[in-house]
This record gives sequence, structure tokens and C-alpha cells, in this order.
Amino acid sequence: MNTLCKFGTIIFLMFSILAAQAQQRSCCTQSANGLFADLGNDNSFVNSHHAPMPMEYGGVGAMIQYPTIDGQTASAYEIKSKVKSNRVLLVIHEWWGLNDYIKREADELAAQIGDVTVLALDLYDGGVATDAEGARGLMQGVKDARARAIVQGAIAYAGKGASIGTVGWCFGGGWSMQASLIAGKQAKACVIYYGMPEEDEKKVAMLSAPVLGIFAKNDGWISSAVVEKFEKNMKAAGKSLTVKMYDADHAFANPSNPKYNKSAGDDAHAATVGFFKKHLK
Repeated sequence: MNTLCKFGTIIFLMFSILAAQAQQRSCCTQSANGLFADLGNDNSFVNSHHAPMPMEYGGVGAMIQYPTIDGQTASAYEIKSKVKSNRVLLVIHEWWGLNDYIKREADELAAQIGDVTVLALDLYDGGVATDAEGARGLMQGVKDARARAIVQGAIAYAGKGASIGTVGWCFGGGWSMQASLIAGKQAKACVIYYGMPEEDEKKVAMLSAPVLGIFAKNDGWISSAVVEKFEKNMKAAGKSLTVKMYDADHAFANPSNPKYNKSAGDDAHAATVGFFKKHLK
């Protein structure tokens, strides 16, 4: 075989290997660092999200701005604790953005947990989607470095003495775990609603907070296999994980979703409040 043929064979093999690897990858076996970006290419995932019903909600909190380490500023919806408290809950929106549904949920968590300051972060820097295509664009447009800067800025805003809790849904569920990892020893409790957990075992081993994972049996993306792998990794790392698996669909806790499951959503919400009351100290 001459040199040209050998070179052509090598190139062919390289492309064959890359193609095989691409076929083996799925959006749900990707590490949480992907944070749902690839799901935007999955039309079945996009089409499964119906536009949220319009809602206007004034809220009891207020929008604030805080500096981030990249020299910019970030926004958050803040509900201040009525009494002096070092407990801070970071709430992270799903793929629609920081809309009125998330603000209402943040208000409810603040009232029910009690003595906690809640910061509903805006990882979209002001973007809010009202349809699936808009949400796809916003989710895929998130830059990892910028999102981490937003989270780090919120932790700095909370203060070095703050005990940090995190909660998020779908896209925000994956970022809830990332936020707890970023918070380090300040992280005291992490709740993930059908979000992509971190799959890197070394990173999982660095987690300080116990985790409540809320998942759906009929979720075609954050599947039972993903959850089982997460349980295995957490157990191997000696980390605390409580899993609640509901007979429901992805995004079942969102009241604007046609597949909203009220009984499962109410139970998950009660479990979330109880989890933070127990661990966010």
C-alpha cells in the first residue's frame, strides 16, 4: 500500500470512529456541564414543551442587580428574610427563563421554609421565552463561563457566612447541582427537579450538600438509567442522595405545562420544603 492510500485509510478510520462516537452519545448521557444545550437539537424534547399559559404576578420580592467576576452585572428576584438570617436559597429557572411562574414559586418557598433569603437567579440575562423555539434559542445561547459567573456572583452577594441551598427545574435542575458544587462547603442542601445531574465522579466527590432528586418515570430524557447512574455515583462517593420518582412526565411540576401532575407536584413541593427545613441550617 502506498503512502497516499495509507493516509486515506487513516483518515477514513478517524471519521468512522468519530461518527460512531457521535451516534453513541445522547443528550441525557452528557455531563451536567452540557446543561441541556444539546437537548435544543432534539426536536422531540423541544416539541414536548408547550407554551406556558400567560400569567401576571406582582410578587412580594424585588429585582436586584449584583456584580459578577467577569466584570458585568447579573439580575435576580430577591425575597429578603423577614428576620436576620444567614440562610440563602438560590432558585434557578427552567428553560423558559425567569418568568412569573418562577417568581411565584420563589415567593412560596420563602414563605414556607421561613427565615430565608431567596434569590431567583437569571441565567438568561433578561431573556424570557413564551414559546418553545424562543426557549430553545435562549437555552442553547447560555455560555458556561457566564452562567458560572452569575452563580458565583450570587454566592458572593449572599456572603461568606451564608448557608446556601439550591433548587431548579429541568435546565435549572442541572444548574442547581452545579451551583451547589460552586458553593463548596457553603452548600447545605440541593434539590434537582428532573435536571441533568453531574456525571463526573471526581466532581460528584467534591459535593458538600445532601441532594434531593425529583424525577419522572416517563421522562424520555432524564431517564431511569440516568437516575440509576447518578445514584451509583453518589453512593460510590459516600454522598447523601434521596430520590423521589413519580409516575409522571418531564416537567410534571410546572402548572403551566399541559402534562402538569398536581398530586405529584404538590408532593414534590412538600418534600422540597421539608428537605430545606431539615438541611438548610
